[in-house]
Amino acid sequence: MYRYDEFDSKLVINRVKQFTKQIKRRISGDLTEDEFKPLRLMNGLYLQLHAYMLRVAIPYGELSSKQLKMLAYISKKYDRGYGHFTTRQNIQFNWPKLIDIPKILRNLAKVEMHAIQTSGNCIRNVTADHLAGLLPEEIEDPRPWCEIIRKWSTFHPEFSFLPRKFKIAVIGCNEDRAGILVHDIGIKIIKRKEIGFQIFVGGGQGRSPFIAKKISDFVSKKNLLTYLEAILNIYNSLGRRDNIYKARIKILVNELGIEHFKKLVEDRFKLLKQKKTALKGIEIDKIKNYFKLPSLETVGKINPEFPKNPNFEKWLKFNTLNHKVKGYKIVLVSLKSKNYPPGDMDYKQMIHLAELAEKYSFGEIRVTHEQNLVIPHIKITDLFEVWKILDSITLATPNIGLLTDSICCPGMDYCALATARSIPIAQKITNFFEAKKKQDEIGPLKIKISGCINACGHHHVGNIGILGLDKNGQEFYQITLGGSSKENASIGKIIGSSFSSSEIIPAIDKILDVYLEKRDNKNQTFIQTLEQIGLKPFQEALYDNN
Repeated sequence: MYRYDEFDSKLVINRVKQFTKQIKRRISGDLTEDEFKPLRLMNGLYLQLHAYMLRVAIPYGELSSKQLKMLAYISKKYDRGYGHFTTRQNIQFNWPKLIDIPKILRNLAKVEMHAIQTSGNCIRNVTADHLAGLLPEEIEDPRPWCEIIRKWSTFHPEFSFLPRKFKIAVIGCNEDRAGILVHDIGIKIIKRKEIGFQIFVGGGQGRSPFIAKKISDFVSKKNLLTYLEAILNIYNSLGRRDNIYKARIKILVNELGIEHFKKLVEDRFKLLKQKKTALKGIEIDKIKNYFKLPSLETVGKINPEFPKNPNFEKWLKFNTLNHKVKGYKIVLVSLKSKNYPPGDMDYKQMIHLAELAEKYSFGEIRVTHEQNLVIPHIKITDLFEVWKILDSITLATPNIGLLTDSICCPGMDYCALATARSIPIAQKITNFFEAKKKQDEIGPLKIKISGCINACGHHHVGNIGILGLDKNGQEFYQITLGGSSKENASIGKIIGSSFSSSEIIPAIDKILDVYLEKRDNKNQTFIQTLEQIGLKPFQEALYDNN
């Protein structure tokens, strides 16, 4: 795992001191809320529906057990006893008091954490595949490249005031678990004669969803930052600043066309190459050394006999993956139980999970894009004991990838922008389909729920997407089908008129009944079935009897 260098530590401590003074000025009344707003956003502090919300950066989703314990401490002392893990591999605290923010930030700094660039019109937290460095099919670990981009972009003078927020994701496999095609810039590590990068640009969700387009088939390692800077130069120059809804790079790429945009970037890249110093191999290797696997000892028994337990066997099937080192498994921890909203975790669970990671996984934990966690290095012989611990703290729900493993934003329970609640819908889905014991038959399926058009719940790329709407003061929900954030990314299609909060669960049930009836076999996915039969059978099931 990466450790701060002297520059990182000094930067974070100085920022805490600076923001502490700004908070004191706000509390004293020397700053109005409007004057304070740009300052707090630069430090990850939002003003939501009922209170301030602090978003803490977890670069490329990597957490140490020490850091998780600190998050537990903060949630207990300064919040309401829990934290909310987001689709950007960050964590949010929804109820901190403004007067306590400096204390929280000072505590975070003690464990090499901060809230810088988790909001505002800058390059946000750079994200990666949550299985980075763990799989044999990976060309190269993307995390060092995320760290290189993080170092380069943090406080870069040009990138602190972009036309709009900017998001970058990096993967090292053909399978995309980071959604690079719905990012402002998506980066895929590839191998030609040498290892380099394919670059995609102009993806995003929100009011105007777009799938990113390939802008370069190959950029060398030494030129990566220079090429990214060329893209950002063009965006900063031509991106709109007069309309917040048209300020993202996806709008610029769509209006100019990818070929025109590419030419502008290539011309700028040629100029920058003459002026900029290329990345040196020694610098790349230095960062890579931080991300080496821990010393995994040889495990003799790789097929142990476990006690007979149907709950454990189901968890083993859905919540574990093969590690590239024989004798080890990757454990996926579901934050989608009946007890909590998706992505929420209380401080006691954080402490127990941190202790589990210390004992069984070298103190490493990761956050996924789907609001779950990963314990990356578990000996196969320890799996039953690990499951028992997770089960005792309500973290062994065996549903990874299934329909109750849904994603949702905080919605109108917290967010001032939301037009409907999303958390209760996610909880209804979990309760209804767990009771029907239907999800095992359905198989892999992504349900994603947003409380407004800003799409923080990624509903556009849900196999089944749910968007909350306000209709004359009543909550309604629009359904889209066929979305995906994978390597074959697609934007879901609206199926028809929206449903009330009491109608939405029966509507989803009908959609799934059509899928089960129409699929060719149990291995045919929801997306494959939809592509084969189209929207009409689903529409007939939902609307013909109305």
